[in-house]
Amino acid sequence: MYSIKTPGFYSPDATFRSIKKNNGCDSDCVRMIKSDVITEFSVLKGLTAFTTDYLSVYLKILFFVPLNAVLRIATNLFILLFMCFSVADAQERQVLSLETILQQIDQHNLLLKTYGLKAESYLQNAEAATAWMAPMVGVGTFMTPYPGQMIMDGRDRGSLMLQLEQDIPNFAKLNADRKYIRSQANVERATRDITLNDLRTTAKKLYYTWLVAKMKLSVLDKSTQIMQTMRKLEEVRYPFNQSRLGAVYQTSAKLEETENMKRMQEGEIGRAMAALNGMMNRSGNTAFTIDTTFVPQFTVAGSLDTASLAAARKDIAKMDYNIQSMHLNIYAMKKQSSPEFRFRFDHMSPFGSGMPKAYSVMGMVSIPIAPWSSKMYKSEIKGMQYEVEAMQMEKAAMLQETQGMLYGMQYQIKTMEQQILAMEKKIIPTLEKTLEVSVLSYRENKMQLPEVITAWEAYNMMQSNVLDEKLKLYLMIADYEKELYR
Repeated sequence: MYSIKTPGFYSPDATFRSIKKNNGCDSDCVRMIKSDVITEFSVLKGLTAFTTDYLSVYLKILFFVPLNAVLRIATNLFILLFMCFSVADAQERQVLSLETILQQIDQHNLLLKTYGLKAESYLQNAEAATAWMAPMVGVGTFMTPYPGQMIMDGRDRGSLMLQLEQDIPNFAKLNADRKYIRSQANVERATRDITLNDLRTTAKKLYYTWLVAKMKLSVLDKSTQIMQTMRKLEEVRYPFNQSRLGAVYQTSAKLEETENMKRMQEGEIGRAMAALNGMMNRSGNTAFTIDTTFVPQFTVAGSLDTASLAAARKDIAKMDYNIQSMHLNIYAMKKQSSPEFRFRFDHMSPFGSGMPKAYSVMGMVSIPIAPWSSKMYKSEIKGMQYEVEAMQMEKAAMLQETQGMLYGMQYQIKTMEQQILAMEKKIIPTLEKTLEVSVLSYRENKMQLPEVITAWEAYNMMQSNVLDEKLKLYLMIADYEKELYR
């Protein structure tokens, strides 16, 4: 019932009989490992073909080795299984490229969704601006004498009065207000683009930090291997008085120092992963990994004239929308000089006889051009005109400042690239050769351990410096792209 349909495999029962026959053990001995073998056969059914080949080798060995080696083989088999499951767990982690993360932020970030809702609210408010005032209806008495007064005739009793009143707005004023309110929706959309650019830059920096942390972990792993070799040599030499006990402790301290540096980089990776998850509107502990083959590339802008910058930058677009909105507001304020109308209808039904029913119709118009009323909107128009001029000057200053900053960033990035290239092509190979020579001399007892550690630290320090400079370069590229709204 546990047979494996793979060439070269036996059923569990056949395996037990072969072990008993080749090792000369009794049934109790076989029962000791029976559960382990059954477990291995069960696990074997769910593994890949690659893992199955390795397990077949281990199980075949059980037929030909002594019993005292069976336990060692079983131990190794469990280690192999643990490694297989660890690899499977790592493969389950989703690999996200930088472009995928940026798309997820654009689509799912909660902060970005608020700007769309705000823009929609302005559109709805714009439609509400064209509404009329509600009509007024009144009921009362008209020309009714006070109690106790002598009434000479039935006509003196007064009348019951019904009143209907409606304000009639100026349609030009309503349309001007509607256009002004609708224009503010464009400002909110431009604000969303600015926020998206900030989030994209933050995501890029976190991604680059994660990428460099991975590089540092790789460097630290290699450094750990070298120092572990040194420690093993010291432990072998110490019993023969060819090494000092302090050297063994020194290598152990260096190894622990390297492990602390690894923990620090793993902490950076965890922080970046949690922050990116939050920006993508996912649970902070959602596990994923990045594309470690990705290398940020610096692309110089084709043109840095102010016209190109104005077309590319969303903050300039927002200022343009603000200026347009201010012009529409000025136009709406000018429409305040247009008159508004009011209509009123009164109906009177007399209480006494001898009086006919009567009505009154009245039309009214406002006079906003009166000096004491026109002062308000005229002053506001002048104030908004000054504000528009200030915004236009601010826009020109921002473009000029951005242009100079981008030129400076270009020179700085090119210089950093040259520095990193020199460090990678000249300095690091020299230090690596120095370390190799030092290790070789140490193995030949021509050099003491402290000298090797000095070469090892210099090599590690330079590699760390190169990666730090790369991170600075990547962050500078992210800032450069932020200014261009790429």
